[in-house]
Amino acid sequence: MLLTYNHESIRELRLNRPPVNALTTEVLVALREAIEKAPSEGVRALVLSGSPGRFSGGLDVPALLKLDKPGIAVLWRELYAILRTIACSRIPIVAAITGHAPAGGTVLSLFCDGRVMAEGDYKIGLNEVQVGIPLPPIILAGLQRLVGMRMGEQLAVSGALMSSQDALRVGLVDELAPAEQVVERALAWCKRLLAVPAEAFVLTRRDARADLAAMFDRDLEKEAAYVTSNWWSEETQRTLKALVERLGKK
Repeated sequence: MLLTYNHESIRELRLNRPPVNALTTEVLVALREAIEKAPSEGVRALVLSGSPGRFSGGLDVPALLKLDKPGIAVLWRELYAILRTIACSRIPIVAAITGHAPAGGTVLSLFCDGRVMAEGDYKIGLNEVQVGIPLPPIILAGLQRLVGMRMGEQLAVSGALMSSQDALRVGLVDELAPAEQVVERALAWCKRLLAVPAEAFVLTRRDARADLAAMFDRDLEKEAAYVTSNWWSEETQRTLKALVERLGKK
């Protein structure tokens, strides 16, 4: 599910769940635990990457449709937990978006320190409403922090997926690179951050990301309950099942 590569003091955590690195409860837990333990092992920065051409296809909808209500509740709690872990990480995390990153793939990157995406015919965006899922408020807040209130509203409500070039234009990603250089450029980003005098960097980064960490001070249990209740609505279940049927025909 997760491969680990050490580049001196920078660690790369690579999603490894073929064919599309779809996210399950187990993947989210493994990623959260890997991020949490990294600082204690001398790691000074993290790169979150995916496989060539596919960063992550988002939540594994076919697998999720087999879960009962307690199972879905656990999934959403773990999703919120990994987002909090990324947002509040003591060390910087740069997303190396190695290819397509719809929905959950984009969500993971929102709370990182930076985002480098592959150039080319790849799609990114929050298309949750397109598949019948209201965008969770914490994710909407993270999106609007990156791209601004009005643009965030447009992207969230439309559920549009966009090209890497358009993502750069609106601020959803920070940098583009040839696909084979995405991880290398993300590592270079980390090295630039680590070259700054340590104390000044730590204090300034803490202040700059205080608003991001504060997003998680809200009642997340109540918010997760809102999200899971919508998951079980008749329209959402019908839309998700139609999506799975379309995927099965490809």
